[in-house]
Amino acid sequence: MSAIDTLPPLREVIAAHQLSARKSLGQNFLLDLNLTAKIARQAGDLTTCDVLEIGPGPGGLTRGLLSEGARKVVAVEKDTRCIAALNEIAAAYPDRLQVINGDALEIDPLAYLTPPIRIAANLPYNVGTELLVRWLTPPEWPPFWQSLTLMFQREVAERIVAQPGGKAYGRLAILAQWRAEVRIAMSLPPGAFTPPPKVSSAVVHLTALTKPRYPADAATLSRVVAAAFNQRRKMLRASLKGVAPDIEDRLLAAGIKPTDRAEQIPLEAFCALARNIQKG
Repeated sequence: MSAIDTLPPLREVIAAHQLSARKSLGQNFLLDLNLTAKIARQAGDLTTCDVLEIGPGPGGLTRGLLSEGARKVVAVEKDTRCIAALNEIAAAYPDRLQVINGDALEIDPLAYLTPPIRIAANLPYNVGTELLVRWLTPPEWPPFWQSLTLMFQREVAERIVAQPGGKAYGRLAILAQWRAEVRIAMSLPPGAFTPPPKVSSAVVHLTALTKPRYPADAATLSRVVAAAFNQRRKMLRASLKGVAPDIEDRLLAAGIKPTDRAEQIPLEAFCALARNIQKG
């Protein structure tokens, strides 16, 4: 009998610990253990990796990661109600699950993890995008993680993999595709969750590149892209006028028409513009 077979069904765990999902914490629980194991498999071979999980809730994906062979899982959970349920999983997998009651935005994961490290999470909707941007924009590259396997609302997932020319293309697509291989690994309907959200969800898998696709300073690129897409209906010479006083000349030097709009500009051109602005 495997360790996962000794644990009670998640619905019983939720009832026993009174773990009703809280909207304020962006919680939607996955209870189907076949599904959570399938999501865990999207992260690849975990037997030689430590895994960081954010927002495990009652531990559905946590069980999947452990049963799929993760060397160690560090689960960061803000909701104190979930800690007892997660500790029950830790007892079934001695020395392989460390539960941290805290805010993922404030915790240094490297204090608890040993490389190689992968991140896998059904991210709370209210912090998912902020965490992704942090993981994509560290001061040093390659990052501390090898890959990210993350659950998002379908709309956010489509923004991460979007190509120039569409409404979904923007800051997330550029920051993700600049430094990682990205793909949507699987889709999930609202009914897969408890309670069901109003929208569909998707698992996105990102594999860190050894170096960015094109040279650019991360802070400068982030600033340029944020300004460009903050006013995406405007021409770039208008939306970027606060970035540099001679922005029209800099756009032309990067091969960009000042009258273009942000959604028309490919990643390579944004990187060229960031390099030009970085030179001063």
